[in-house]
Amino acid sequence: MSYREEQRKWAENLLEGYINDPGNGKFNGREYCFILQNPELNLWEGIRADALIYFLENNIPWWESDKLSPTGHLLSSQVACINHLYALRQRQDLATAVLKEIDCNIIHAEMLDDGYIEFEVIGKKNYLNERQHTRGANATSIDAVMLGRKAKKNVLVLIEWKYTENYDGKCLYGTEEYHPRPDTYNPFLEEKDCPINKNAAKMNESEPFKALYYEPYYQLMRQTLLGWRMAEANEYGADDYIHIHVVPDENHEMLDTITSKELKDILNERGDKPANMKDAWENVLKAAEKYKRISPQKFLDPLKNEKDTQALLKYLNWRYWQ
Repeated sequence: MSYREEQRKWAENLLEGYINDPGNGKFNGREYCFILQNPELNLWEGIRADALIYFLENNIPWWESDKLSPTGHLLSSQVACINHLYALRQRQDLATAVLKEIDCNIIHAEMLDDGYIEFEVIGKKNYLNERQHTRGANATSIDAVMLGRKAKKNVLVLIEWKYTENYDGKCLYGTEEYHPRPDTYNPFLEEKDCPINKNAAKMNESEPFKALYYEPYYQLMRQTLLGWRMAEANEYGADDYIHIHVVPDENHEMLDTITSKELKDILNERGDKPANMKDAWENVLKAAEKYKRISPQKFLDPLKNEKDTQALLKYLNWRYWQ
């Protein structure tokens, strides 16, 4: 049984007695037992009201939903990200504990806009020259961003959150008729200071960097470019970044698969011989230490010893970490 199927069955078990929703809500016009009829119940009650206001006031669309409420889909990674991380927004102590575990040189968490974590971040400017620059939709965005203070600089912590995702190996290179994706991103990949090693990702001149246009590498590539540009522009006073990829350890369908045959071939020819998704991506980066793959439990493990976190951790344990 796949991880997604396991989580779907577990989610169905939570409907009665835990979430208090009968399920059989609609998703893409069809009823499913693991879709809530009251989508607001998809958010932990401890952060529910504040999170709904945050998305509304910042004009951020919810995935497969509207601007007023989240999706009722119990396997939504956007909802999982909010449930895990929203409690850090006004708690410098919690944000600091998490960041110190990521990088021991971080002294404390710094405020960004009006919290110690922001969601669906696209940067203050359209750094990648994309057709739209809309927060949470039709632009490269980061699920969550934090800011860590070091002795001599600030570091942006870019967080991409995954749950049950896995990818089929579909190539996205040049699939848009009027404005092919490579026209947007390849110029950045060619730049001398680009954090992605073009010798590890460029197969030929006719379709350069095609190897990166397979999910999840396509998303990782765009987020890496965005983090690089945001740090160059000193957003929030930062001059460096770390890219955190949160994926459950049990999601082997995603973690153990290299979806880009071209990327695997290039790396094999270089003698790198990647064994899984993480290996392949690290071999593409000039500074592999800027990318960290971590599980949700490990990411929030520092909260176990902090104040007022037991209710949150109990919820996450039965909802996601069983």
